[in-house]
Amino acid sequence: MCPRALTAAPTLAFWRTQQGIGILLIVLATLAFAAMDSTVKYATAVSPIAMLLWFRYLFQVVSMLAMRLPVQGSNLFRTPNPRFQILRGALLLITSGLAAFGLQYLPVGELTAMVMLSPLVATALAAWLLKNPVSPGRWLLMLLGLGGVFLVIHPGGQVFGWALLFPAMMVTTYASFQVLTSRLSGEENPYTTHLYTGLVGTVCMTPFAVYGWNTAAFLAHWPWFMLIGAAGTVGHLMLIWAYMRASAPVLTPYLYTQIAFSTLFGWLVFGHVPDPLAWLGIAVIAASGIGNALLTAREVKEILIRGTGMLSRAR
Repeated sequence: MCPRALTAAPTLAFWRTQQGIGILLIVLATLAFAAMDSTVKYATAVSPIAMLLWFRYLFQVVSMLAMRLPVQGSNLFRTPNPRFQILRGALLLITSGLAAFGLQYLPVGELTAMVMLSPLVATALAAWLLKNPVSPGRWLLMLLGLGGVFLVIHPGGQVFGWALLFPAMMVTTYASFQVLTSRLSGEENPYTTHLYTGLVGTVCMTPFAVYGWNTAAFLAHWPWFMLIGAAGTVGHLMLIWAYMRASAPVLTPYLYTQIAFSTLFGWLVFGHVPDPLAWLGIAVIAASGIGNALLTAREVKEILIRGTGMLSRAR
């Protein structure tokens, strides 16, 4: 057998493992989110934002009921944390709304890169709200990521202006969403959480969608409505399936592929290419986020090693 075939065999075998499938799912999820954001940027120019957001969450509700109600029955609606479910859904809806408005003024790639600071900000929020300890290395990575944002938004650059308020607020709301998701993860069925996210978004947006309803826009541009709903729903489902197969420290570095996909779509669809300083800032943000994930993986490994050592001594 040739050396190349010998090398390829273990590689193919890895992608058939639960961990390998989890990584593929997380990459596909980021592709779906990048496609959704690019579609939102285009669709908001031809359709009311309230209608787009309403349909995106309605699509999620209908999809989850069709997929999981026959399997889970009434258990699909049972939650021990209804207030947290409502708050989590509201946080994601606010994040979606900020993204829809922000994408009207900002390129997809740069906005995505700035929002990717959310995992680092979530670490800081967890330290404050959940009293989780944060190492000096994480604080350093947070400062590094913030420096990357300043490179992206440098004065005289392509994205400098008042519209930067949108990604700034998105970082806070999405980081809060991530902290709450972590808080609920051990207590809730992920499909129930996914359903409630859609329900909260649908209920909250229904009055706005009815008030600003435009039948002509819906009939003329319904494929974009469908694509936004499908991309958001499938993207979050693939996140669920990925985390059911592999741990967060393994998967988190691959979340940053969304920056690459978003920048690619920004170029293909809108003809936008970041300037050199923005490229550098995007790279710094991605490096800080990946570094944060690798640090988490090392800490988890050390905890497991210590636990194994204590167990061996006890025996």
